[in-house]
Amino acid sequence: MTLDEIKLKIETFHKNGQVINAVYWLLKKYNLKNSNLKGFEFREKAKPDFILMTTEGDFGECQIIRIPENTFEFPLDLMLILIVHEIVHVKQKTVKPYVLDKNEREWQAYYEMNFHNLFPQVPEISNFHKKFFAQKGLEYYKRMGVGSELQKKYAEQKKQVDDLIISLQ
Repeated sequence: MTLDEIKLKIETFHKNGQVINAVYWLLKKYNLKNSNLKGFEFREKAKPDFILMTTEGDFGECQIIRIPENTFEFPLDLMLILIVHEIVHVKQKTVKPYVLDKNEREWQAYYEMNFHNLFPQVPEISNFHKKFFAQKGLEYYKRMGVGSELQKKYAEQKKQVDDLIISLQ
């Protein structure tokens, strides 16, 4: 299926009020399924300047991802990459060794949004969003603490993120 055909399919789900079915279809289509995902639930509607998705659940337990009920009123590539971010969190919180540090969890998830190491089949996002998510990831990298073990662990990835931002200038 082409990306345009996928968009049309999602638009049909959306028009028929089947947002959660659309998300499950995308998980299958892009090989994002995770047996530790308990399901999806709705949260408040997103706004063009603020789209929030969250992964909720205790470490070691199946997770719920909360998505805006109007998820598919926004560009599909953006929504898909935000879902990928949450699927990374599901893995971090359910597969040992758990990623206990929030800054490390966010760094890993934002890194995946741009570099697609875990999910190479996901389509690219716009350069605007690549830069935005790279900068968000760097905020969490800074919060790890200057010279900390976590920063050392991700130093090579940070260089990749810095290089990406420079390439998008």
